[in-house]
Amino acid sequence: MASNTSDDDYAPIASWSNLRLRAGLLRRLRRFFDDRGFLEVETPLLSHDTVVDRHLDPLPVKVFDNPAAPDRGPTMWLQTSPEFGMKRLMAAGGEAIYQVTRSFRGGERGRLHNVEFTMVEWYRRGDSMQAGIELLSDMAEHLLALGPAETISYREAFIRHAGIDPLTAEPSALARAARNRGLSLPQSVPETDRDAWLDLMLVECVEPYLGRDRPTILYDYPASQAALAVVRDEDPPVAERFELYVRGIELANGYHELTDPEILRQRIAVSNRQRESDGKYRLPEANRLLTAMEHGLPACSGVALGFDRLVMVAAGAENLDEVMAFPGERA
Repeated sequence: MASNTSDDDYAPIASWSNLRLRAGLLRRLRRFFDDRGFLEVETPLLSHDTVVDRHLDPLPVKVFDNPAAPDRGPTMWLQTSPEFGMKRLMAAGGEAIYQVTRSFRGGERGRLHNVEFTMVEWYRRGDSMQAGIELLSDMAEHLLALGPAETISYREAFIRHAGIDPLTAEPSALARAARNRGLSLPQSVPETDRDAWLDLMLVECVEPYLGRDRPTILYDYPASQAALAVVRDEDPPVAERFELYVRGIELANGYHELTDPEILRQRIAVSNRQRESDGKYRLPEANRLLTAMEHGLPACSGVALGFDRLVMVAAGAENLDEVMAFPGERA
């Protein structure tokens, strides 16, 4: 019997025009990489390994053998990005590779976030940070037609828009500068957490000014925010990390990639300690990426692009839901 209800939650939220725009951008993106000799690859969505990051929360999946006992079996992880798998391919002889895939992050839902989303990630052997920045700028121009990206260092952007040097200021000075702008950290975050103040001021004081007139690439992040990037030995040291912004929205995050497995082990341990202090679950520290790096990860740059956000910007939309067929609550 047909339902008499007018409930339409079976239908997509995105308009057909936005879904067509999305498909067209995906075709153009693949053409961009294919024309530059990149190989499209696939790596597992479900893995024994996962990126260990203070702020990224992978979804655990219980992999059972017996359907009568679905709560028994090893835990695997839905990937927050294809980073580990792609770097394993690079260590095994990859030259220039890219992937369009689904990624998953727990605790992320909002105007610019969905638990399941589309990630585009790429790596090219031998690329410096500058080469990575240039390729990212070319890609953005090819897809968005907003002109080549301007570049500005993290330090210069903070001095210009927040009035403070983010590489040398003590946490107390960052706290004063933030409070002068009516900003404060959650009570659960220690006042001495320097990166928390930086992240707050980046979002509230700096990001709204990035990519207003044309795409902007922010580069040379604080060493404490290196993640999996090389740290350049300067005074003060900086991480060779770069991010693409358009109209105040972060679209992509890139690294001149760390290749030293011992440094990665140290960073993983630190991230897990931070996760524990934040009240989060620990993540596995042993992984096949470390093994791959011991065999030799070549010098390269890599970038992860949030494809849904790129479509949102291209469509002039205000919310990711407008460019995803079945986001969040309609999944």
